[in-house]
Amino acid sequence: MTAEPAPERVGVVGGGRMGAGIAHAFLMAGARVAVVERDEAAAEAARARIRRSVTASLERGEPAPDPDALVIGTVWESLAGSQLVVEAVPELPELKAEALRRAEDLLTADAVLATNTSSLSIDALATALRRPGGFVGMHFFNPVPASALVEVVAGSATAPSAVAAATGWVAAIGKTAVVVRDSPGFASSRLGVLLGLEAIRMLEEGVGSPEDIDRALELGYRHPVGPLRLTDLVGLDVRLDIAEYLARELGPRFEPPELLRRMVADGLLGRKSGRGFYAWPDATGDGSSATSGPGRR
Repeated sequence: MTAEPAPERVGVVGGGRMGAGIAHAFLMAGARVAVVERDEAAAEAARARIRRSVTASLERGEPAPDPDALVIGTVWESLAGSQLVVEAVPELPELKAEALRRAEDLLTADAVLATNTSSLSIDALATALRRPGGFVGMHFFNPVPASALVEVVAGSATAPSAVAAATGWVAAIGKTAVVVRDSPGFASSRLGVLLGLEAIRMLEEGVGSPEDIDRALELGYRHPVGPLRLTDLVGLDVRLDIAEYLARELGPRFEPPELLRRMVADGLLGRKSGRGFYAWPDATGDGSSATSGPGRR
C-alpha cells in the first residue's frame, strides 16, 4: 500500500523509453494518463511500448489498469485538467523549453509541471515559464517500471508545495524520492556520469574488458548494473551530451573520453542502435559483449 494517492490525471509529453515508462508507472497506480507525441508514427510507437510494459506487469500478477485510462496522440489539449504533467522529450534545452511552455498554457495554476531532465538546470528551464513556482524536476531512472528512485529537483523558484506534491506522488507509484537542489547534474547524474566516464577511460586504456570492468562494480560494490552496460542502456549519445554539459559547468573532470566521442560518431549508441560496449541483438534482449568491441582496436 502506498502512503499517498496517485494524481487522478497525469500528462506525459514524449512517449519514448522514459516517457512510456513514466506513463506506465502512473497508469498502474490508477491514474488516467494522456501521452502527447509529435506525430502519429511516434504515438503508435509509444502505444506499443506502453502495451508491452503493461503486459509484463500483468504477467507478474499486478492488477490490470482501466483500459480506458490511457490516451495517446498528438493533441496537446488532452493534457488539460492534469494535476501533474511530466515533460520527457530529448535533452535539448530549446526542445524542452518549448514543450514546457505549451504544457503550462493548458494547466491550471495549482497543477505541477515537471521535467524529467537528468542534468539540465531547472532554473534555466524555468525562465520559459510564467509560473515557475509550480515547476519541479522529476528525474526518473531507466527502466522506469523496475527502478526504485525518483530524484526530485527544486529550483530556486520552486514552491515547497510543488516539491511536497511531487514527493507524495513518487510514493504513490511505489518509488522513493530524494530531494536535491538545482545544480549541474543534480546528485545522481553527477556521480553516475563520473563513474561511467572513468569506466570508458579504463576500457580505452586496455585495463579490462567491458564484462570485467562491469563485474568489478557489480560484485565488488553491489552495483546492480555495471557502468558500461548502464551507458549502453542510457544511450552513448545521451551520456556524451550530459558529459559535455557537465564539463562546461563543472570543469575538465567531466571531459568525455575520445572513445566515447568516436563511438557516438560511428553510430554505436548502445541498446537503441543494437551495438555499444555490448551487442544488443534486439530491443528487449540481454546484451552480450561484442567480440571485437570498441577499445580493442
